[in-house]
Amino acid sequence: MRMVIPWPPGQSTDHQGRLIAQWLSERLGQTVVPENRPGAGGQIGTNAVAKAAPDGYTLLAASIGPISFGPLVTRTPYDVERELMPVASYGIAPFMLLVRPDFPAADLPAFLALLRANPGKYSHNSSGVGGAQHLLTALFNAKAGIEALHVPFQGSGPALAALLGGQVNYGIDTPAAALRLVQDGQLRALGLTTARPSPLVPGVPPIAAAGGPPDYDIGGWNGLMVPMGTPRPIVDRLVVEVKRGLATPALRRHFEPLGVEVDPRGPDEFMALLRELWGTFGGLINRLGIRAE
Repeated sequence: MRMVIPWPPGQSTDHQGRLIAQWLSERLGQTVVPENRPGAGGQIGTNAVAKAAPDGYTLLAASIGPISFGPLVTRTPYDVERELMPVASYGIAPFMLLVRPDFPAADLPAFLALLRANPGKYSHNSSGVGGAQHLLTALFNAKAGIEALHVPFQGSGPALAALLGGQVNYGIDTPAAALRLVQDGQLRALGLTTARPSPLVPGVPPIAAAGGPPDYDIGGWNGLMVPMGTPRPIVDRLVVEVKRGLATPALRRHFEPLGVEVDPRGPDEFMALLRELWGTFGGLINRLGIRAE
């Protein structure tokens, strides 16, 4: 068996995919080999699984970018609903709204007041047009009624470096990437993108509860998918084993440093999550005319 990971080694989806591949290898009695196939914002590896034989031997380390956002901002070579079958998601990972410590607003209400009073003056980063950071920030800006300049970079690393260096004024990023910088005082977190506080990010309130848009509630997800048509008994066995693994303290402890609040969902709940995200972001993307470059 192989698990296609459509991102480079070391990325969060890679870490999570390898953890699940190792667990499945132990439980299924046959090796699940991780195979990194990066490129095109995760679309190359995702398409490889979408076009693979539905025999249970090819798995996808799926993530929010190429599944939830990619089809909304570009013509992908795969059709998620026709060619891929959700098996189980692992949990939800909140993002953080970040500024430098010297930003002239101490909390979220002051931040919003400043940006509303100065439309177009301030800027935010992203890892690229149509990516998760871009779209989560665009949704936040739209709901909060603020206008800011979007400055895309080639990846999340350069985007974070630009925020640290003061080239942009704010941004949204994952705790896995930025929590240590917050703890070290190099960045300040104004809020979480999820509506609930996270025990993995202590002391940072939800944006919705800290004076931001009350209906702002979005987090990243990762999960397991297979080619459409994979026999249901195989899918059911994978669901059982993923949920069993994520119920063990040992495996959960490996997900926590990645900023993932473990809460696995089976195929139906997983599909409902995808449809909810398509509904939330489809209208926004059309309204703002966002298209991937």
